[in-house]
Amino acid sequence: MNAAYDRLKSRFARIATLGEAQAMLHWDASAMMPPGGAAARGEQLATLAGLAHDLLTVPAVAEDLADAEAAGEWDAPNLDLMRRVHLRASALPTALVEAMARANAACETIWREAKATADFPLVRPALGEVVRLQREMAEALSGLTGLSPYDSLMEGFQRGVTAAEVEPVFSAYEAFLADALPQAEAIQARRPAAVPLPGPFPVAAQKALCQRMSERVGLDYAHARLDESLHPFCGGTPNDVRITTFYAADDVAKALMGVLHETGHAQYERGLPAAWARQPVGEAAGMAAHESQSLIIEMQACRSDPFLAFLGDELHRTFGGDAAPYGTANLAAHWRHVSRGFIRVDADELTYPAHVILRFRLERALIGGDLTVADLPEAWNAGLRGLLGISPPDDARGCLQDIHWHDGAFGYFPSYTLGAMAAAQLMRAARRDVPGLDAALALGDMRPLMGWLREKVHGQGARLGFQDLLRFATGKPLDPADFTDHLRARYLAA
Repeated sequence: MNAAYDRLKSRFARIATLGEAQAMLHWDASAMMPPGGAAARGEQLATLAGLAHDLLTVPAVAEDLADAEAAGEWDAPNLDLMRRVHLRASALPTALVEAMARANAACETIWREAKATADFPLVRPALGEVVRLQREMAEALSGLTGLSPYDSLMEGFQRGVTAAEVEPVFSAYEAFLADALPQAEAIQARRPAAVPLPGPFPVAAQKALCQRMSERVGLDYAHARLDESLHPFCGGTPNDVRITTFYAADDVAKALMGVLHETGHAQYERGLPAAWARQPVGEAAGMAAHESQSLIIEMQACRSDPFLAFLGDELHRTFGGDAAPYGTANLAAHWRHVSRGFIRVDADELTYPAHVILRFRLERALIGGDLTVADLPEAWNAGLRGLLGISPPDDARGCLQDIHWHDGAFGYFPSYTLGAMAAAQLMRAARRDVPGLDAALALGDMRPLMGWLREKVHGQGARLGFQDLLRFATGKPLDPADFTDHLRARYLAA
C-alpha cells in the first residue's frame, strides 16, 4: 500500500457518500415526494450523478491508479474494483451520465400514471428516450471493456456474468418448467382447496405485524424504516436502510411477504463489513448475490413448513378469528400455490423465472436494436404466451407492470432468477452446516440462519465475485440443480 492508494480510498469514500445522497433521494421520490417535485428531483439526481462522475474521471484518478499498490485479502480486491469502476466511468461523458439521470427520473414519473391507466402510449416517448440513452451507454462501455453492449449493462449489476452464460441456464429452466408446471398443477388440483383466511386484515395491524416479523429476521429499526410505495424495494444506506411495501386489506401475504423479502435485502446491507464502508470492496457482491439474500429469507425460510407453523400462530394472535385456517398446511396451500399469472411480483417460485426469462430476452432485444419500444407490448404478450400460455388483458398487467426499464435498469432482470438459484444452493449448504436450523425456524428463530449468512455472504462484501462467493459459502459455483431439486421437493411431491 502507498500514498496513491490512500488518496484513492479517500476519493472513493467521497464518491460513495454522494451515492448515499442519491439513494436517499431515490427513496424519497418513491415513498414521500409529492408529484410536483419530480422535475426538481430529476435535476438534483442529475447533478449528484455528474459530480460523482467528475470525481471519478479526473486525470488524477488515472494517475493514482497507475501508481497505486495494495496487497492483502481486502486491499488488493478493493484496488481491483476501483480500477473496474474507473474503467466503466471513463467510457461515459458526464453529459451522458446527467442526461440518463434526467431521462430516468422523468420516465419513472410518467410511468406511474401510465401504469395506473394502462396507457402505454403515454410513456412510450419517455421510455424510447431512456432506451436510446441506454444503448448509447452500452455501446460506449462495450468499446472500452470488450464486452457486448448488453453484457456491459449486465456487468453493472452483477460482475462476471454474461448473457452467453445465462441463456443456457434459462433455456434449461424453460424446458424443466414445460414438464414441471402441468405436473404441479395436477398435483395441486387433487388436493383439498385452501380454506380462505378469515380476515379482515386492518392495515394498521398489518404494519405492526410486518415490523415484528422483520425484527424477527434481525432488522434493527434504529437503523431502518418501513414505509409504503407503489413498488416494494429496499434502499438507503447500510446504516439507514429504507424498505417499503404496499398493503391490501384483503390479502395479508402481499405486504408481509414483501416486507420479509425486502428485509433480506436490508440485512445484507446491514451485515456488510463496516471496516470497509464506502469502499468498493465493502459493497454487496452484486444484484444476483443481493437477490439471493432476499429470496433465502422469503422463499427458502419464511415459506418453509417450519416457519409457517410459527407464523400461523402469529397471524392468529394478530387478527383473531378461527385458528384452523392459519394451520401450516393451509398457509402452504395459499402461499405456495402455483398459478399462471400475469404479474411477476405475485408469481409463485415455480413460474417466477418465466417472467424473468421473458424480460431478459426482451431487454436484450431492445438494447441490441432488434426490438423497438413501439413493438414492446406485442412482443411481451407473445413471449408470455410462449412461456406460460397466457396473455395479459392490458398493458398494466403486461409491459407496464415493472418500474425497472422506466428507471433505466437494463441488465438487472437476470439477477432475480440467478439469485433464486443461489438462494436454494445457500439454503442447502446452511442446512448442512447448521444443526437444528429447521427446528429454530419453527420457533421463529432466524439467528442461526442469519449468523451463517453473516459469515458466509454478508461479511464478505464484494471481496469475491458471484461464483467465488458461492464457492466460499457452499463449496461449488452456481448449480441450478439445487433450485430444481428444491422445486421438485416442494411442488412435485404427490
